[in-house]
Amino acid sequence: MSTTLSPFSRHVSFAARPALRCDSQFDGAWLTVMQAGGQLARFGLDGHALHLLDSAAGDDALAHATMAALDAAFAHGAPRTLHVQLESRDAGRRLHDLGVLVRDPSGARGSVAHAELLWQLPELYMAPAAGPYPLRYTMTDGKRHPQRPPKPHGVVYARHIPWLGQTLTLRAAELARDLPLLHRWMNDPDVAYFWNEDGDEAKHRAYLQGLIDDPHMLPLIAAFDDKPFGYFEVYWAKENRVAPFYDAHDHDRGWHVLIGEPDFRGKAFLTAWFPAIQHYQFLDDPRTQRIVGEPRADHVRQIANLDKAGFSRIKEFDFPHKRAMLVMLLRERFFGEHLLLPALPPALSPSFPIAQQGPNP
Repeated sequence: MSTTLSPFSRHVSFAARPALRCDSQFDGAWLTVMQAGGQLARFGLDGHALHLLDSAAGDDALAHATMAALDAAFAHGAPRTLHVQLESRDAGRRLHDLGVLVRDPSGARGSVAHAELLWQLPELYMAPAAGPYPLRYTMTDGKRHPQRPPKPHGVVYARHIPWLGQTLTLRAAELARDLPLLHRWMNDPDVAYFWNEDGDEAKHRAYLQGLIDDPHMLPLIAAFDDKPFGYFEVYWAKENRVAPFYDAHDHDRGWHVLIGEPDFRGKAFLTAWFPAIQHYQFLDDPRTQRIVGEPRADHVRQIANLDKAGFSRIKEFDFPHKRAMLVMLLRERFFGEHLLLPALPPALSPSFPIAQQGPNP
């Protein structure tokens, strides 16, 4: 058999849902999907085709295993479109209903799977959630916007990173648990230069509690294999200070980031967490079509790296504290151009200029 994939010993799928978690391995010929120590299915991977070899699983479990197999194959370098052959009509029907499979437009080879569709399925990467929040408008500080859903708790997103062999998680920040981390990170000189939030613990307690209480902000702690390394703030743009400077849509989102642990500031880590935070924002609500950012307009290297990540430069504008560049990433571009994964295997480097993007640089 010929394939673009190199053998790998483990890939974790459904990482944010322990009861559904699967492990896949590829030995160069067969892609085997395991769950709770037992084999769910074994697939052959030949060029642009994934085909079932054997499985004792029922239809639902086989559909689940096929999703895990596709997740592993795409993550490890398979072509972004794969022909899929299953023996079970019911499993195939379920996968078509979900959008995992679509009919081959040529009609020649049955069904195909597209990475850009699979990567938009929340159940593969997100913790269980109620789904999109019903639409109802409200007012905050004179701004009309959709009422936002209750804040999540615990892990909200998880994805296995092949080139690190680790699982990246995002979880909702908690005051008692995370205040010491945030206090230490905010006082790191490299972080303080961009965030301007260094100070005592009381200041950081008030800062974090304010964000936890703010319906339009979601503070998150990022970790690799349960080791915290960074802090993210995800916000709804319609209620944010950026809204008056552009035509903000109801479900536009934005973000700020700090990488608190110096050992995690290399390029190999950045190519994992940077697209992951965009991925999370798009998956959290399917109505989110745009993600915005507002870096300093004179931060040439940072803006150049946002360009490489798929963000477009919209315009310059003046915040009270800085001249900013409005940048924007479209859902269609993120998934259609497969920006979830780096184009080339990343190499470790000592630093990367986009590693901190605070709200007050």
